[in-house]
Amino acid sequence: MSERTHHAETPDAEAALSGDSANRTRPRRVLVLGGTGTIGRATVRALVSRGHETVCLVRPGAEGRTPKGATARVADVTDPASLARDGLRGERFDVLVSCLASRTGLPADAWAIDHQAQVNALRASEAAGVRHVVLLSAICVQKPVLAFQHAKLAFEAELIASGLDYTIVRPTAFFKSLSGQVERVRRGKPFLVFGDGAITACKPIADDDLGAYLAECLDRDDRRNRILPIGGPGEAITPRAQGEHLFALLGREPRFTRVPVALLDAIVTILATLGRWLPALAAKAELARIGRYYATESMLVLDPTTGRYDARATPSTGSQTLFDYYARLVRGEATNERGDHAVF
Repeated sequence: MSERTHHAETPDAEAALSGDSANRTRPRRVLVLGGTGTIGRATVRALVSRGHETVCLVRPGAEGRTPKGATARVADVTDPASLARDGLRGERFDVLVSCLASRTGLPADAWAIDHQAQVNALRASEAAGVRHVVLLSAICVQKPVLAFQHAKLAFEAELIASGLDYTIVRPTAFFKSLSGQVERVRRGKPFLVFGDGAITACKPIADDDLGAYLAECLDRDDRRNRILPIGGPGEAITPRAQGEHLFALLGREPRFTRVPVALLDAIVTILATLGRWLPALAAKAELARIGRYYATESMLVLDPTTGRYDARATPSTGSQTLFDYYARLVRGEATNERGDHAVF
């Protein structure tokens, strides 16, 4: 690994780095991976609004999801030849912004996308003149036990060792991942929580706020060669608090169903045992492990000394809150594009 040091911003540092210390925006040629997902689209919109010439590499059929003002090119990120021929086309780029992530988190998918496809893009981009890479990672890699976390960390290490300037952004929970029960509660069902609903907490961040943060990294020297955890505004919130607020928005008395964590453990054990003979069940066991992880681990900065999650050490950015988003969903002013990792 490169001997360049990296560290995380603290809330005080993040506040101090705003304003005069930020560099002025200058247009760059930017290559974007993962630009058609919800966070990717928000990031592309932010890049375009700042005057950057933005080229998005997309899979076949996804061209129409590319935000206005950006150029879409169909290329296979898992194929180095396609990346060079169909994506970069022998052209020069200044920055690579990657919002790429595996769809399921299963081991084969994770190592193919979260690691190898990223490595392919890194090598191709370096040959095309890129000298700065902005990578969307995940805060959960602080405590890696799952395949996709190890794959992400492996690429982070390769990026740091590459010699290029890097900005690794590790966001907390996303709104879409915490909104799967809105329709359930609207239909009169109780809100499901693991344990007492307070064993985890997070500082959720909106797509647009995260997209703006990523785009700003191009012009912030103080964010270069750093690993940056980032959450949304306000206090950290527990699943129980999410449910209580949702019921309040709907004008109903809170109703909760508690799911024992031991039940998840039993499901994982059964599926893993049967998965030794049935590959399909092995895959389900990994998905169950992912569910258990998010049900029992907070999406906050982890103090390596105490081994505890620290909400006060988790920086914040933006203005949109999860409860604002819940209100928009309840009023029908927003739709929720849920990912493959949603627990409910």
